[in-house]
Amino acid sequence: MAGLRWVMMLMITLAAGLLGQVPAALSSEPVKISRDDTALDLTAMTDIHTNQGEAFQVSTAAGADGIRRRIEVRASSPDHNGDWAVFSLANVSEEQLERVIVAPHFRLAGSKIFWPDLGSQRIIAITPSEGFALDREQSPDADVFRITLNPGSVITFVAELSTPTLPQLYLWEPAAYKDTVNAFTLYRGIVLGIAGLLAVFLTILFVVKGTSMLPAAAALAWAVLAYICVDFGFLDKLISITASDQRIWRAGAEVALASSLVIFLFTYLNLNRWHVHLGYATLAWVLGLGLLFGVAIYDPSIASGIARLSFALTATCGILLIFYLGLSRYDRAILLVPTWALILVWLFGGWLTVTGQLDNDIIQPALGGGLVLIVLLIGFTVMQHAFAGGAYQQGLFSDLERQSLALTGSGDTVWDWDVARDRVVTTPDLSGKLGLSAGTMHGPVRNWLPRLHPDDRDRFKATLDVLLEHRRGRLSHEFRIRAEDGHFHWLQIRARPVLGSNGEIIRCVGTIVDITEQKNSVERLLQDAMHDNLTGLPNRQVFLDRLQSVLTLASTNPNVRPTVLAIDIDRYKQVNDALGIAAGDNILIALTRRLRRLLRPQDTLARLSGDQFGLILVSEPDPAKVADFADAVSQAIMVPINFANREIILTASIGLASWVDRQENSTELLSDAELAMYRAKRGGGNRVEPFRPIFRTSGTDRLQIETDLRRAIDRKELSLAYQPIIRLDNGEIAGFEALMRWEHPRRGSIPPSDFIPIAEASDLIGPLGLFALERAAADLIDWQRQTGALPIFLSVNLSSAQLLNNNLYNDVRALLAKSECDPGQLKLELTESLMMENPEQARLVLTKLKEIGLGLALDDFGTGYSSLAYLTQFPFDTIKLDKALVKDVQDRRAVLLRSVISMARSLEMDVVAEGIETDEDAAELAKMGCQFGQSFLFGPPTTGEATLRLLKERFPLTKRA
Repeated sequence: MAGLRWVMMLMITLAAGLLGQVPAALSSEPVKISRDDTALDLTAMTDIHTNQGEAFQVSTAAGADGIRRRIEVRASSPDHNGDWAVFSLANVSEEQLERVIVAPHFRLAGSKIFWPDLGSQRIIAITPSEGFALDREQSPDADVFRITLNPGSVITFVAELSTPTLPQLYLWEPAAYKDTVNAFTLYRGIVLGIAGLLAVFLTILFVVKGTSMLPAAAALAWAVLAYICVDFGFLDKLISITASDQRIWRAGAEVALASSLVIFLFTYLNLNRWHVHLGYATLAWVLGLGLLFGVAIYDPSIASGIARLSFALTATCGILLIFYLGLSRYDRAILLVPTWALILVWLFGGWLTVTGQLDNDIIQPALGGGLVLIVLLIGFTVMQHAFAGGAYQQGLFSDLERQSLALTGSGDTVWDWDVARDRVVTTPDLSGKLGLSAGTMHGPVRNWLPRLHPDDRDRFKATLDVLLEHRRGRLSHEFRIRAEDGHFHWLQIRARPVLGSNGEIIRCVGTIVDITEQKNSVERLLQDAMHDNLTGLPNRQVFLDRLQSVLTLASTNPNVRPTVLAIDIDRYKQVNDALGIAAGDNILIALTRRLRRLLRPQDTLARLSGDQFGLILVSEPDPAKVADFADAVSQAIMVPINFANREIILTASIGLASWVDRQENSTELLSDAELAMYRAKRGGGNRVEPFRPIFRTSGTDRLQIETDLRRAIDRKELSLAYQPIIRLDNGEIAGFEALMRWEHPRRGSIPPSDFIPIAEASDLIGPLGLFALERAAADLIDWQRQTGALPIFLSVNLSSAQLLNNNLYNDVRALLAKSECDPGQLKLELTESLMMENPEQARLVLTKLKEIGLGLALDDFGTGYSSLAYLTQFPFDTIKLDKALVKDVQDRRAVLLRSVISMARSLEMDVVAEGIETDEDAAELAKMGCQFGQSFLFGPPTTGEATLRLLKERFPLTKRA
């Protein structure tokens, strides 16, 4: 019969598996339970079936009669995902057994590093194969079900899971389970209390002391406390949270723990002190961890996994930093070694736990206690730094000890003179600082006198005698004393007398300080204030002072007739640019030596500025000999100078001014000599120019023109005149060149050749050039507004000061945006000489101007350097042939002219010929390929209004209806 029942059960099982719509499974072998089994781990004996739907069929374990039955279980909750667990229990005892089935919500062991399992409700309900559904007991951190097993019964249990995993399933004897829970509760309470006390204590310590490492340590303590509150289930007792909320809190606590460890490591080791990039890296690290708090709300597993990885990386980086800084003898790093060693041990244990290699109920609370122990060690470490040398050390020294410490810290030497025994003692011994044998400066005061500077001996002795005679006051004296190497040291004594009972001085005690460096600094400052620090010559102020003294003497002594020479080195700037500043300085020193050899004791040579010298000649009152002396100065400067295997020949522009007017002062006489020198330089240099009164007028006119030009810009006295540029093939107007005009209210019309050089020598060329661009663009827009679109362009001249100005590009862009002028109708004209000043800067600026659409014309081509390289290196689209090249088109210059035009056309450049004198020349240039011409033959420069009338006549149909 038994065999028949087994066959029937097998057939029923197969039929249900093949024909039924409900998934089926077989139960595992039952776990045998006796009365002595207080705790059994059912995890390995439990079968997990995932994605089985709302109804689940399973074959029970064979009972005492050996029959397996089929049971079907349906989900009791709409939240069920179709995950089921099956296990069987067999009571092999003869007693009825009471047991509880426990499934913890969270288990650190085996939770994994990446995408860790952060806990959840595990079991929704448990259905036994016999009887009713099991009763759930209330527990905040586990699913607990009470069961009763009859003697000899074999029961299969089907657990309805809320997650596809079941980290742990225990079968406990109720009393043993209760004792275990109480034991863990006691341990957790102790650990939680210590963690809370540490967090509060470190916070109070931070408030009291306020050093930077204390808030970092307090933040770490609070993070550990938060982690333990979540891990030990204490948070559930403070606030009501769901199982899903608990996962968020657990992830947030782990992120806070990882962030606070990074902040503590950075703050305690003061990493910003070692390298500023460490501060940036730490800030980025902490900000990244801060973003994980937001990630924890949406996916706690990702946030927790990154936080665990960050904690491990922080511990690894920390040990490397501690090792490196410890080798550098950084005391903080050395004191952190025990704490960090414990962190590494804890980290290793945590790794074994989350990977499942350590799997027991003790390891999780033990790791929580380890975190508290780490914070405790950190607290001891930061307290040692917080109170070392702090406020608790105050009041430990007496006034005398503090004074002694202050004196030692200042580095001063104690000077003690025992007057009664006439013995001087210095502490520490001053003899060593002077290079003498020990104790040499100890003994009677008279032993000091031979070593004092001869000028200081009497004053030193007199000072001590006065102190002894008056028996009051204080000694404050500076003197020089000779060291063993022969050099003198400046010493300063500050001392007070000590009176005996009889009112006499018995002792004089104070300090003695070496002030040699201070004295040398003062002397250097005085020297620099009166002399040139390169050549050692008097500076301009001293020169004027000496010249005034000589002039005062000359007014009373007819034999004194001084002459001032202003000497400027020609082309000195080119020497500096070619050979460097060091070479220029050496040349100035060599020239100074040559000029000094020409002087007599009563003469004075000074350096007035960079390459300008001044000379007061008193030894030669005869004008003829003065002229010979000036020639000798010029010849001395022209003697070749050898530098770096190169022979350098320099010349000088020399201005002479002799004293003739008794009312003239030193400033005026030097100014006269400089005016003569400037006239010599304008005359080509390498010449001697005597002063003439007319020079003052020219200099004054130049200054007045500069002043008036400043006012003219503000008062809008400047204007533009436009000279037409025509097409040589048909005589039509192609464009205009804008020429600056200045109508002075008193002087009348001032040509550009007079005021443009003055503007370039001052800071006026920038505003002047910007005015020309703005006016030209405004006039062009006004013409087009009244006539319609015009097929013309405007050329505006550009100065070197503008080209080398870094703001030119931005100014032009702003002007075009403001005026809304088409950049294709504007051309900038530059001369060849501008390119030579700074070719690289010029090429960069011109390229940027070309990119915004402006045309670029190379003006006066054929006069300056005429370097063909400019036509390829710089983005010019037009060349303007100088009138000197265009003149006499019919002679042999025509060959050169034809070649230049052909070359320009081959480079796709336009050619404008200036200064065309006859119609025949214009026709010949047109045959050569020259497109444009500009000269008085085609029209003089006219005002903007006259130009507008001309445009209306030449382009009558351009205005739209």
